[in-house]
This record gives sequence, structure tokens and C-alpha cells, in this order.
Amino acid sequence: MAMQVGGANRGTYTELNIVPLIDILLVLLVIFMSMPSQQKGLDVIVPQPAIDGSKEIEGVIVVQVQSDGQLRVNQESVRWDQLGGRLESIFKERAHKVAFIRGEAPVEFALVARVIDILHGSGISVGLLTPGLEQFR
Repeated sequence: MAMQVGGANRGTYTELNIVPLIDILLVLLVIFMSMPSQQKGLDVIVPQPAIDGSKEIEGVIVVQVQSDGQLRVNQESVRWDQLGGRLESIFKERAHKVAFIRGEAPVEFALVARVIDILHGSGISVGLLTPGLEQFR
């Protein structure tokens, strides 16, 4: 703080020195502008509808995460500890390693993220199915 003595009123009054405050704000501004963005989303593939209008797509692997935590791979029940091995055996002979995930209505995202981690660990690309893509049911 600075203090002025005397003057027309013959009294003292203080005023705030804002130069150090501005210096701190400028340093923080430079720091936050130079930091790289830390946001990272999930890499997913969205299925495209068939060109010829057919409803059935051959060879699509869909991992369903049900609201009670159960898993299904193309309507076949699979336990969590068997999912990685089951998918590796399915994709052993395939050139394109893409599996789609469908979450049943009130499913926790943590379960879907766990399936995505298992798929990435097996070297399989991940796609998410949205409601309205009825040909994958």
C-alpha cells in the first residue's frame, strides 16, 4: 500500500498498489495459455448403413453391456474374465478388427469404459451403437 501525506485536505489516506497484482495475473495468463489441452475423448467408429439397403450385415461383432452388468457377444452370454479371450479368438482370423458396443438403457458408463479398455487391450477398434441403428439388433 502507498500512503500520501498532506495535500489540500491536510490528512492522510491510503491507496492500493495494484502493480504486483497485475504482474501475478499476467504470469498466470501466460502459464495457462502455454499449457497444452489435457482433454482426451474416446476414439470410436460409428457404423455406416448398408449401401444396397439390406438390413443384415455379415460378421459384425456386438458386445452388449446390460443394465445388470452382464455381457453378451452377439447374443451369447460371456463372463467379464472371459471377454478378452473370447474376442481374441473371434478376431484371430479377421482382417478388420472392429467390435461395436451397445449399452442397455440404464447402464453405468464405467462398465462401458471397462469393455472399451478390454477391447483396446486385445487390439480391437471400438465402435458405439446408437439407438436408431436397428439393423444391428
